[in-house]
Amino acid sequence: MDSLRHAWDEDYRRRGRLWGASAGNIPALCPGVRILELGCGDGSMVASLVQAGHEVTAVDFSGAAARLCHNRCAGSGRVGVLVADCRSLPFPDRSFGAVIASHVTGHLAEKERLQLAGEIFRLLDRGGLLYFREFSHGDFRYGRGRQTEAATFLRNNGIPTHYFDPGEVRQLFSCLSLRSLDQQHWEMRVRGKTYPRSEIVAEFERRF
Repeated sequence: MDSLRHAWDEDYRRRGRLWGASAGNIPALCPGVRILELGCGDGSMVASLVQAGHEVTAVDFSGAAARLCHNRCAGSGRVGVLVADCRSLPFPDRSFGAVIASHVTGHLAEKERLQLAGEIFRLLDRGGLLYFREFSHGDFRYGRGRQTEAATFLRNNGIPTHYFDPGEVRQLFSCLSLRSLDQQHWEMRVRGKTYPRSEIVAEFERRF
């Protein structure tokens, strides 16, 4: 994990805010629910949640990312930013009514993904919701880079990405009840060329 942390720190130091001014497709959450975002990155999702009136605890194991998130949301009074490992978090059981895991699970190895799933279950309160988003096998980057595990490929920047299929997502969070799962497809144009993008978006609930 130290090498992965270093790779993310270098990426954020070199490129700064990676994903624009705000995040689209934020989940619909009830007012007052305690929200935890895992892998907050530069704070694009956090900023959107704050603009929607929510209070958020944001976690990232990259100090460079956490600083960007903190600076982006400074003064709002609605955000707490913490540098921590999402596989083992310093929060009591059932601390949150919602956990957002958007493009964080896919950067972990298989064993680490299982640890993350266990932490999410531990931290969700009864009736709490998990919002999950990751790239799927249909994405144009699938198969690019050096394969380190099944459906996992290491990019030149030292950051691995795992590409999911729907059954795998259901199995990973089998301790939670599935509310919805969808595969979203769109196209990205870069320098006149079109590339297919594909994500799995799912919502789970802790019912006990």
